[in-house]
Amino acid sequence: MKSIHVSGKLKLIIAVLVLQLCFAGFHIVSRVALNIGVSKIVYPVYRNLLALILLAPIAYFYEKKERPPLTFSLLVQIFFLALVGITANQGFYILGLYYATPTFASAMQNSVPAITFLMASALRLEKVDIARRDGLAKVIGTLASVGGAMVITLYKGSPLLHKDAPIVNNEDITLAGPTKMLNWTWGCIFLLGHCLSWAGWMVFQAPIVKKYPAKLSLTCFTCFFGLIQFIVIAAVFERDPVKWKIKSGEEIFTILYAGIISSGVVLWLQTWCIQKGGPVFVAVFQPVQTVLVAIMAFAILQDQLYLGGLLGAVLIMIGLYSVLWGKTEEQRIVARPENSLTKQLLEDEEKVSDIP
Repeated sequence: MKSIHVSGKLKLIIAVLVLQLCFAGFHIVSRVALNIGVSKIVYPVYRNLLALILLAPIAYFYEKKERPPLTFSLLVQIFFLALVGITANQGFYILGLYYATPTFASAMQNSVPAITFLMASALRLEKVDIARRDGLAKVIGTLASVGGAMVITLYKGSPLLHKDAPIVNNEDITLAGPTKMLNWTWGCIFLLGHCLSWAGWMVFQAPIVKKYPAKLSLTCFTCFFGLIQFIVIAAVFERDPVKWKIKSGEEIFTILYAGIISSGVVLWLQTWCIQKGGPVFVAVFQPVQTVLVAIMAFAILQDQLYLGGLLGAVLIMIGLYSVLWGKTEEQRIVARPENSLTKQLLEDEEKVSDIP
């Protein structure tokens, strides 16, 4: 019996590691797509189209009996959810990756749990008691994560590993010095916008899921509205038909990976991991992704590592673990038998006081 439990735990750990590897691969693949000239607008259009084609049939048959009726008010909420979680989220990400590197994109994403906590607290969806150690840990972790994101954005620092400089072209020379640094700053700002959008998507999604509990169908509707929004943006900013043509096998691979692996397989695998191990267990492995991305970007893309990015990533990871520890400790305190008994007595007292 013990061996079965260990085997199940091992499967879960392997699944979470594969999940982080898929996420890391998406950062690299997206950077490759930009390097070979795939349009920053066309790329998310194809990505969401493939994801919708993949997920819609599964959602239709799997949740056929679970889907509640859609109302106009709910459709409007899903539309704005797509605006935050798909359009702004993916748009800021691809813009940030264009100016920065996959390593820092992954490092910045480690701040999402803390930013989510900050938003949820501001909207009173999350309770914070700084008199208790769990509340203090969540506050300190949030500050550390936000501070780490600011360090990455404002301080690049010296290179950590010296590699042979590649042959540069005229454009690289033009982007040298202050202009290149400005582009780096803009990249980090866009990535911060990506993290804010991602966090906002998770916060705003919570009340909508209560009204529409068919999660896979909700994902499809969100993806559909996001696709429509990207098509509208493309109609304004990407009118050149040449940009929509897939001209090489590399472009096909990057688009297929983004649509099928990143938006399809990852969604299913992440849902399975959260169901088996819980959201905290899955979130703890998030920094593994940053390490994988750094190794892959250094080996494949010849990306340089900088001191500011390392310091910021360390701060963000410390903040992440502090927030997760605080959340876990809070759940443990609430689950104590004496707290459950006190809560029940208070509820019984309220019922008695309500009797006329």
